[in-house]
Amino acid sequence: MITLEEFKKKQLDKCRLIGLDLGSKRIGVSICDEKQLIATPLKTINRSSSKELINELKNIIEENNIKGIIIGNPLNMDGSSGRSAQSAKDTSNNIEMNINLPVCLWDERLSTVGAFNLSSQLDINVSKREKKIDENAAAFILQGAIDFLNN
Repeated sequence: MITLEEFKKKQLDKCRLIGLDLGSKRIGVSICDEKQLIATPLKTINRSSSKELINELKNIIEENNIKGIIIGNPLNMDGSSGRSAQSAKDTSNNIEMNINLPVCLWDERLSTVGAFNLSSQLDINVSKREKKIDENAAAFILQGAIDFLNN
């Protein structure tokens, strides 16, 4: 796994990236445009076997010409790693071993809260917000990473 700084050095041309919010039951997926300006929620994958996850990601990557993967790293509020962060790291390592693209972790503290609050400003009812929260959190994560890459 590489850092976002290393990822930035490897990216010669602008390209589409995928963002993942790894939950215990669902995985939110987002993608960005080729200019890496705007992250867009794509879909939510129900978490089952890691083989099914890899296959689903490979399909999304191929369909959207993705060149890199940003995965939310759920650090504790004090910046330390807990059980969720270790699980994200393990899943990230598995993705990296099975998909030949650069993979990096991005601090996702408060991404779900941020995505929920942002969607509340869009006058969307609560049940629809909750249904889309994982992919919106993935877009929130990816947007933070591409904003960093662009600065």
